[in-house]
Amino acid sequence: MALKVYRPTSPGRRGMSGSTFEEITKGKPEKSLLSPLKRRAGRNIQGKITVRHRGGGAKRRLRIIDFKRDKFGVPGRVAAIEYDPNRSANIALIYYADGEKRYILAPSELSVGDVIKSGDDAEVKPGNALPLRLIPSGTLIHNIEMQRGKGGQLVRSAGAAAQLMVKEGEYALVRLPSSEVRRIRTYCLATIGQVGNIDHQSINLGKAGRKRWLGWRPSVRGSAMSPRDHPHGGGEGRSPIGMPGPKTPWGKPALGYRTRKPKASDKMIVKRREK
Repeated sequence: MALKVYRPTSPGRRGMSGSTFEEITKGKPEKSLLSPLKRRAGRNIQGKITVRHRGGGAKRRLRIIDFKRDKFGVPGRVAAIEYDPNRSANIALIYYADGEKRYILAPSELSVGDVIKSGDDAEVKPGNALPLRLIPSGTLIHNIEMQRGKGGQLVRSAGAAAQLMVKEGEYALVRLPSSEVRRIRTYCLATIGQVGNIDHQSINLGKAGRKRWLGWRPSVRGSAMSPRDHPHGGGEGRSPIGMPGPKTPWGKPALGYRTRKPKASDKMIVKRREK
Protein backbone atom coordinates (compact mmCIF):
# COMPACT_ATOMS: atom_id res chain seq x y z
CA MET A 1 0.00 0.00 0.00
CA ALA A 2 1.25 3.46 -0.89
CA LEU A 3 0.49 6.71 0.88
CA LYS A 4 -0.61 9.98 -0.65
CA VAL A 5 0.30 13.34 0.89
CA TYR A 6 -2.17 16.19 0.59
CA ARG A 7 -1.25 19.72 -0.48
CA PRO A 8 -1.31 22.19 2.44
CA THR A 9 -4.36 24.15 1.25
CA SER A 10 -5.38 24.71 4.90
CA PRO A 11 -3.80 24.20 8.35
CA GLY A 12 -5.66 20.89 8.68
CA ARG A 13 -4.32 19.67 5.34
CA ARG A 14 -0.69 20.44 6.21
CA GLY A 15 1.07 17.16 6.90
CA MET A 16 -2.07 15.12 6.29
CA SER A 17 -1.64 11.79 4.53
CA GLY A 18 -3.88 8.90 3.57
CA SER A 19 -4.01 5.62 1.71
CA THR A 20 -4.10 5.47 -2.08
CA PHE A 21 -6.24 2.30 -1.83
CA GLU A 22 -4.41 0.89 -4.84
CA GLU A 23 -4.75 -2.63 -3.41
CA ILE A 24 -8.53 -2.35 -3.18
CA THR A 25 -10.21 -4.08 -6.13
CA LYS A 26 -13.89 -3.83 -5.15
CA GLY A 27 -15.87 -0.85 -3.88
CA LYS A 28 -19.04 -2.34 -2.41
CA PRO A 29 -18.98 -5.21 0.12
CA GLU A 30 -20.63 -8.61 -0.31
CA LYS A 31 -24.21 -8.21 0.98
CA SER A 32 -24.49 -11.78 2.24
CA LEU A 33 -21.53 -11.20 4.59
CA LEU A 34 -22.79 -7.96 6.16
CA SER A 35 -24.39 -7.52 9.56
CA PRO A 36 -25.81 -4.43 11.36
CA LEU A 37 -23.43 -2.74 13.78
CA LYS A 38 -25.03 -0.86 16.66
CA ARG A 39 -23.06 2.08 18.04
CA ARG A 40 -22.54 1.86 21.80
CA ALA A 41 -20.28 4.93 22.33
CA GLY A 42 -18.14 3.08 24.87
CA ARG A 43 -21.10 2.02 27.02
CA ASN A 44 -21.84 -1.42 28.40
CA ILE A 45 -25.21 -3.18 28.65
CA GLN A 46 -26.07 -1.07 31.73
CA GLY A 47 -25.47 2.17 29.84
CA LYS A 48 -22.35 3.03 31.83
CA ILE A 49 -19.25 4.33 30.06
CA THR A 50 -16.53 1.68 30.26
CA VAL A 51 -14.36 3.04 27.43
CA ARG A 52 -13.90 6.80 27.45
CA HIS A 53 -13.61 9.11 24.46
CA ARG A 54 -15.77 7.09 22.10
CA GLY A 55 -18.90 8.15 20.19
CA GLY A 56 -20.17 9.57 16.92
CA GLY A 57 -18.33 8.73 13.72
CA ALA A 58 -19.47 7.44 10.37
CA LYS A 59 -22.11 4.73 10.19
CA ARG A 60 -20.66 1.28 9.56
CA ARG A 61 -21.79 -2.26 8.87
CA LEU A 62 -19.99 -5.26 10.26
CA ARG A 63 -18.15 -7.53 7.82
CA ILE A 64 -18.32 -11.14 9.03
CA ILE A 65 -14.70 -12.34 9.01
CA ASP A 66 -13.71 -16.01 9.01
CA PHE A 67 -11.13 -16.12 11.83
CA LYS A 68 -11.61 -19.87 12.37
CA ARG A 69 -10.50 -20.88 8.84
CA ASP A 70 -12.29 -24.19 9.37
CA LYS A 71 -13.18 -24.94 5.74
CA PHE A 72 -10.65 -27.77 5.50
CA GLY A 73 -9.66 -29.31 2.20
CA VAL A 74 -11.80 -26.97 0.07
CA PRO A 75 -9.80 -24.61 -2.19
CA GLY A 76 -10.92 -21.01 -2.46
CA ARG A 77 -10.16 -18.30 -5.01
CA VAL A 78 -9.50 -14.70 -4.05
CA ALA A 79 -12.25 -12.72 -5.79
CA ALA A 80 -11.48 -9.24 -4.39
CA ILE A 81 -9.47 -7.25 -1.88
CA GLU A 82 -11.77 -4.90 0.06
CA TYR A 83 -11.60 -2.09 2.59
CA ASP A 84 -13.01 -2.77 6.06
CA PRO A 85 -13.91 0.30 8.17
CA ASN A 86 -13.94 -1.80 11.35
CA ARG A 87 -10.26 -2.75 11.32
CA SER A 88 -6.86 -1.51 10.14
CA ALA A 89 -6.23 -4.49 7.85
CA ASN A 90 -7.80 -5.06 4.44
CA ILE A 91 -9.98 -8.11 3.87
CA ALA A 92 -10.13 -10.62 1.02
CA LEU A 93 -13.35 -12.04 -0.42
CA ILE A 94 -12.97 -15.78 -1.03
CA TYR A 95 -15.10 -17.84 -3.42
CA TYR A 96 -14.81 -21.50 -2.37
CA ALA A 97 -15.18 -24.40 -4.78
CA ASP A 98 -18.45 -25.51 -3.14
CA GLY A 99 -20.04 -22.10 -3.77
CA GLU A 100 -19.66 -20.56 -0.30
CA LYS A 101 -18.27 -17.04 0.13
CA ARG A 102 -16.21 -15.86 3.09
CA TYR A 103 -14.07 -12.93 4.17
CA ILE A 104 -10.53 -13.44 5.55
CA LEU A 105 -7.79 -11.05 6.60
CA ALA A 106 -5.77 -10.18 3.50
CA PRO A 107 -2.03 -11.02 3.79
CA SER A 108 0.41 -8.62 2.18
CA GLU A 109 1.34 -10.98 -0.70
CA LEU A 110 -2.19 -12.13 -1.55
CA SER A 111 -3.72 -10.89 -4.81
CA VAL A 112 -6.89 -11.46 -6.85
CA GLY A 113 -6.94 -14.87 -8.54
CA ASP A 114 -4.76 -16.64 -5.98
CA VAL A 115 -5.98 -19.95 -4.55
CA ILE A 116 -5.91 -20.54 -0.79
CA LYS A 117 -6.62 -23.58 1.34
CA SER A 118 -6.93 -24.63 4.99
CA GLY A 119 -5.96 -27.91 6.62
CA ASP A 120 -3.11 -30.36 6.96
CA ASP A 121 -2.67 -30.76 3.20
CA ALA A 122 -2.30 -27.01 2.47
CA GLU A 123 0.96 -25.59 1.15
CA VAL A 124 3.08 -23.21 3.21
CA LYS A 125 2.28 -20.02 1.30
CA PRO A 126 0.63 -16.67 2.19
CA GLY A 127 -3.08 -17.00 2.91
CA ASN A 128 -3.11 -20.72 3.71
CA ALA A 129 -4.03 -21.86 7.24
CA LEU A 130 -2.22 -24.81 8.83
CA PRO A 131 -1.62 -26.26 12.30
CA LEU A 132 1.58 -24.95 13.89
CA ARG A 133 3.07 -28.46 13.88
CA LEU A 134 3.15 -28.42 10.06
CA ILE A 135 4.63 -24.93 9.67
CA PRO A 136 8.46 -24.69 9.34
CA SER A 137 10.35 -22.83 12.05
CA GLY A 138 11.14 -19.21 11.18
CA THR A 139 7.94 -18.70 9.15
CA LEU A 140 5.98 -15.45 9.53
CA ILE A 141 2.40 -16.11 10.63
CA HIS A 142 -0.73 -14.23 11.72
CA ASN A 143 -4.31 -14.88 12.92
CA ILE A 144 -3.06 -17.38 15.51
CA GLU A 145 -5.39 -19.48 17.63
CA MET A 146 -4.91 -19.78 21.39
CA GLN A 147 -7.49 -22.56 21.69
CA ARG A 148 -8.21 -25.07 18.96
CA GLY A 149 -11.41 -24.25 17.09
CA LYS A 150 -11.99 -20.89 18.80
CA GLY A 151 -10.55 -18.90 15.89
CA GLY A 152 -7.54 -16.64 15.53
CA GLN A 153 -7.08 -14.19 18.41
CA LEU A 154 -3.46 -13.05 18.05
CA VAL A 155 -1.75 -10.89 15.39
CA ARG A 156 -4.66 -9.53 13.34
CA SER A 157 -3.92 -5.80 12.82
CA ALA A 158 -2.42 -4.19 9.71
CA GLY A 159 1.24 -4.98 9.07
CA ALA A 160 1.47 -7.39 12.02
CA ALA A 161 3.37 -10.68 11.86
CA ALA A 162 4.57 -13.21 14.43
CA GLN A 163 7.43 -15.63 13.94
CA LEU A 164 7.33 -19.33 14.71
CA MET A 165 10.56 -19.89 16.66
CA VAL A 166 10.80 -23.56 17.57
CA LYS A 167 8.59 -26.58 18.35
CA GLU A 168 9.01 -28.48 21.61
CA GLY A 169 6.77 -31.51 21.96
CA GLU A 170 3.11 -30.43 21.91
CA TYR A 171 4.01 -26.73 22.21
CA ALA A 172 5.45 -24.20 19.79
CA LEU A 173 7.27 -21.02 20.78
CA VAL A 174 5.94 -17.98 18.90
CA ARG A 175 7.47 -14.50 19.04
CA LEU A 176 4.67 -11.93 18.84
CA PRO A 177 4.99 -8.40 17.38
CA SER A 178 5.38 -7.01 20.92
CA SER A 179 8.54 -9.19 21.29
CA GLU A 180 6.69 -11.39 23.80
CA VAL A 181 7.50 -15.09 23.40
CA ARG A 182 4.55 -17.36 24.11
CA ARG A 183 3.89 -21.10 24.13
CA ILE A 184 1.00 -22.21 21.90
CA ARG A 185 -0.17 -25.78 21.33
CA THR A 186 0.95 -27.16 17.98
CA TYR A 187 -2.54 -28.27 16.92
CA CYS A 188 -3.74 -24.63 16.90
CA LEU A 189 -4.18 -23.04 13.47
CA ALA A 190 -2.26 -20.06 12.11
CA THR A 191 -2.28 -18.32 8.73
CA ILE A 192 0.91 -17.95 6.73
CA GLY A 193 2.29 -14.49 5.95
CA GLN A 194 2.18 -10.92 7.21
CA VAL A 195 -1.10 -9.00 7.49
CA GLY A 196 -1.48 -6.53 4.60
CA ASN A 197 -1.93 -2.74 4.57
CA ILE A 198 1.58 -2.38 6.00
CA ASP A 199 1.78 1.43 5.72
CA HIS A 200 -1.32 1.98 7.85
CA GLN A 201 0.71 3.09 10.87
CA SER A 202 2.38 5.84 8.82
CA ILE A 203 -0.91 7.65 8.08
CA ASN A 204 -1.13 11.16 9.56
CA LEU A 205 -4.77 12.12 10.21
CA GLY A 206 -3.88 15.82 10.03
CA LYS A 207 -6.88 17.29 11.85
CA ALA A 208 -9.14 16.60 14.80
CA GLY A 209 -12.26 16.26 12.66
CA ARG A 210 -10.84 13.23 10.89
CA LYS A 211 -10.41 11.56 14.27
CA ARG A 212 -14.10 12.27 14.99
CA TRP A 213 -15.10 10.52 11.75
CA LEU A 214 -13.47 7.38 13.17
CA GLY A 215 -15.61 7.56 16.32
CA TRP A 216 -13.04 9.07 18.72
CA ARG A 217 -14.11 11.97 20.96
CA PRO A 218 -11.70 14.49 22.52
CA SER A 219 -9.74 13.71 25.68
CA VAL A 220 -9.34 16.46 28.29
CA ARG A 221 -6.23 16.97 30.44
CA GLY A 222 -6.72 16.19 34.10
CA SER A 223 -4.98 19.45 35.11
CA ALA A 224 -7.71 21.38 33.26
CA MET A 225 -10.46 19.79 35.38
CA SER A 226 -11.78 20.56 38.86
CA PRO A 227 -10.63 18.58 41.91
CA ARG A 228 -13.88 16.59 42.02
CA ASP A 229 -13.42 15.44 38.41
CA HIS A 230 -9.74 14.46 38.52
CA PRO A 231 -6.90 14.13 41.08
CA HIS A 232 -4.82 16.57 38.99
CA GLY A 233 -7.54 19.23 38.98
CA GLY A 234 -7.79 22.53 40.82
CA GLY A 235 -5.38 25.36 41.53
CA GLU A 236 -5.27 28.94 40.38
CA GLY A 237 -3.98 29.12 36.83
CA ARG A 238 -1.57 26.55 35.47
CA SER A 239 -0.32 24.63 38.50
CA PRO A 240 1.58 21.38 39.18
CA ILE A 241 -0.42 18.30 40.07
CA GLY A 242 0.83 18.41 43.67
CA MET A 243 1.70 14.75 44.06
CA PRO A 244 4.80 12.57 43.55
CA GLY A 245 3.38 10.85 40.47
CA PRO A 246 0.41 11.14 38.11
CA LYS A 247 -2.86 9.36 38.80
CA THR A 248 -5.82 8.17 36.74
CA PRO A 249 -9.25 9.85 37.10
CA TRP A 250 -10.05 7.10 39.66
CA GLY A 251 -6.98 7.78 41.81
CA LYS A 252 -4.83 4.82 40.74
CA PRO A 253 -1.11 5.39 39.98
CA ALA A 254 -0.61 5.99 36.27
CA LEU A 255 3.11 5.24 35.88
CA GLY A 256 4.96 2.08 36.91
CA TYR A 257 1.84 0.49 38.39
CA ARG A 258 1.00 -2.95 37.03
CA THR A 259 -2.61 -3.11 35.89
CA ARG A 260 -2.65 -6.46 34.07
CA LYS A 261 -4.93 -8.89 35.86
CA PRO A 262 -3.85 -12.54 36.25
CA LYS A 263 -5.04 -14.68 33.34
CA ALA A 264 -5.16 -18.42 32.82
CA SER A 265 -2.87 -18.07 29.80
CA ASP A 266 -0.11 -16.25 31.75
CA LYS A 267 1.63 -19.59 32.31
CA MET A 268 2.15 -19.79 28.52
CA ILE A 269 4.33 -16.65 28.46
CA VAL A 270 8.01 -17.57 28.21
CA LYS A 271 9.38 -14.03 27.85
CA ARG A 272 7.52 -10.80 28.62
CA ARG A 273 7.35 -8.02 26.07
CA GLU A 274 10.07 -5.39 26.07
CA LYS A 275 8.97 -1.97 27.32
